[in-house]
Amino acid sequence: MGSNQSWVTEFVLVGFQLSAEMEVLLFWIFSLLYIFSLLANGVILGLIRLDLRLHTPMYFFLSHLAVIDMSYASNNVPKMLVNLVNQKRTISFVPCVMQTFLYLGFAATECLVLVVMSYDRYVAICHPLQYTVIMSWRLCMVLAVTSWVFSFLLALVHLILILRLPFCGPHEINHFFCEILSVLKLACADTRLNQVVIFGTCVFILVGPLCLVLVSYSCILFAILRIQSGEGRRKAFSTCSSHLCVVGLYFGSAIVMYMAPKSNHPEEQQKILSLFYSLFNPMLNPLIYSLRNTEVKGALRRALYRHSK
Repeated sequence: MGSNQSWVTEFVLVGFQLSAEMEVLLFWIFSLLYIFSLLANGVILGLIRLDLRLHTPMYFFLSHLAVIDMSYASNNVPKMLVNLVNQKRTISFVPCVMQTFLYLGFAATECLVLVVMSYDRYVAICHPLQYTVIMSWRLCMVLAVTSWVFSFLLALVHLILILRLPFCGPHEINHFFCEILSVLKLACADTRLNQVVIFGTCVFILVGPLCLVLVSYSCILFAILRIQSGEGRRKAFSTCSSHLCVVGLYFGSAIVMYMAPKSNHPEEQQKILSLFYSLFNPMLNPLIYSLRNTEVKGALRRALYRHSK
C-alpha cells in the first residue's frame, strides 16, 4: 500500500438517493412494515410457546423461522430507518462487518430451515403413519442446531476473508446496509478468493437446498393427487402451493442476486432485492406459514378467549 493512502475506519451508506420528502414517506412505510413483521412473528412465537397443541415438529421449525425473520430484519432495518431521516449516514468498520456477518448467518440459516420444513411436510404427507417415529424430537433438535451452527460457521469464513482485506478508500457503500458484495467493492486488494467462496456458498446453500425442496414438494404433489377426498386434496394443495411460492421467491431472489451475471442486475435492483429479504419476507412468512393455518388461528382464538375471561 502506498504511504499516501489512509485506512478507512467508517463507511457511508448511500441508501436510496431519493428526495427528502420521499425518504420521509419511505421511513413511515418501512417502519410500519417492520413493526408488523415483528408483531406477527412475535405472536407466532408466543402462540407456539403457550399452546400445547402446537408443540409439534412443524411448529417447532416455524418458531425457528420466526426467530430468524425477526433477527434478520432487526439486523438491517433499524439502521436503514435512521439513515432515511438522517443526513449523516456513517457506520463504523466493526459494526459494518458484524452486520455483514449476521446478515449472512441468518440468511443461510433460513435457507436450511426452509429445507428442513419441506422435509417435515414430506414425511407428514407421504409417510403419515411413521411421522412421529421419523420426526422425533431428537432429530428435530439435531436438524435445528445443525442449521444454526453450520450457517454461522460459514458466515464466519466470509468474515475472516473480509477482515484480511485492506480498505483504504473510497468509503461509500452503495447500499442501505453492509451487504457483502457492496463491501467487497471498496477493498483495495484482490477479492477473487472472496468471490469464489461466495459462489461456492451459493451452490451449497441455495442451489443444493432448492433442489432438495423441489424434490420434497414433487413427492408431496404426487401424494396429494392420490388423496381420495376432494376437500383434503384442496386443503393440502393450497397449503403446499403457498409454501412453495415463499420458497421460490426466497431462493430465486438470492440466486439472481449472487449467481446471475452482474450486468443483469444493477446496484439499484440489488437494493430492491435486499429490501425483499429485510422487510417483505419476514412479513410474508408468518402470513403464509402460520396465520393462514387453522391450528394457529384456533390457538389465537383460545389465547384471546383466556385473556378476556
